[in-house]
Amino acid sequence: MKKYLLVAAALLAATPATARERWTPDEAKAWYAGQKWPLGANYINASSINQLEMWQEGTFNPTQIDRELGWAQAMGMTTMRVFLHDLLWQQDAAGFKKRIDTFLAIAARHGIKPLFVLFDSCWDPHPRLGPQHPPIPGVHNSGWVQGPGAEALNNPVEEPRLEAYVKGVVGAFAKDDRILGWDLWNEPDNPVGQYQDNVPAKIARVTRLLPRVYDWARSVDPVQPLTSGVWHDAHWDRLDGLNAIEKTQLTQSDVISFHDYSWPETFEARAKSLTGYGRPILCTEYMARGNGSTFDTILPIGKKMDIGMINWGFVNGKTQTDMPWDSWQRPYVLRPPTIWFHDILHGDGTPYRAREVEIIKALANAPRGQVPPLPE
Repeated sequence: MKKYLLVAAALLAATPATARERWTPDEAKAWYAGQKWPLGANYINASSINQLEMWQEGTFNPTQIDRELGWAQAMGMTTMRVFLHDLLWQQDAAGFKKRIDTFLAIAARHGIKPLFVLFDSCWDPHPRLGPQHPPIPGVHNSGWVQGPGAEALNNPVEEPRLEAYVKGVVGAFAKDDRILGWDLWNEPDNPVGQYQDNVPAKIARVTRLLPRVYDWARSVDPVQPLTSGVWHDAHWDRLDGLNAIEKTQLTQSDVISFHDYSWPETFEARAKSLTGYGRPILCTEYMARGNGSTFDTILPIGKKMDIGMINWGFVNGKTQTDMPWDSWQRPYVLRPPTIWFHDILHGDGTPYRAREVEIIKALANAPRGQVPPLPE
């Protein structure tokens, strides 16, 4: 732990005397006006089961990433939401930075600016470095891991290490215009019922830590926006009806982000409930066919409202997110699901449903805020 304290002290010494404030609504709007319409997917290469396998030196696969991001470019995608992990920084900070730079170089060749996610409260709370277990047959996202894991989240002694990670990663790329932004914490208070987390303690800890993560990231003066997406099944127009984590997300983010896997009527109402904050809006998770959230119905709404749109899942692979969420209770081992839940492409790049790709292309090529006639 002594070395982490020393690293944290060095980072604090290097912090600008006056770290930037939260962007004003006008500053956020000016930034958004200078971007291509953010359109993309939550991305992990098909041969990786989770964030650790994607980024560790032995399994990092630039060739595959280059091929898959080429498919995204051909659809007109301009961003990808990509998850990082604090254990990767602990394991090999210099190597991790180098691999991030390699990823950014590949993405830039394809006209894609990633939105990087620093922390995640979903799925397995006990991440471990090294080789990852194979997918559980027929189960959705069976190897995804939380970061920080339960052990680090619940141990105050680990906080300097987490601070060093945030300041180290964001600080290393704080002026890099190849990056769209920083999504600081994915679904911070997700209880993830299939794992036996101590949910009340977890939520209390994240409630205290999340504002500090915003402070740590802002202290290194990034030119990119900070965000963290609200995700509960609610409308978000009144802060006094929200929990403490949602209030932090909505009052500390430079640009507003949210998740929604509902029917189009619900999606539109929730998106409209965020417009009163006067900031650009990104939907950083949507598209679950079995839930009624599809490209046909949801993406045109996002285009018309000029909301950045990032669906879950790109190339079907080891995460198995073509399987529905209920596969945790009843694995699809005897027969596949009736329809894919997430994902756009098979592993060879062919579309699961060709019309979806044509819709994505048509909306990508249309002017901001305008919905053209969609392919039949």
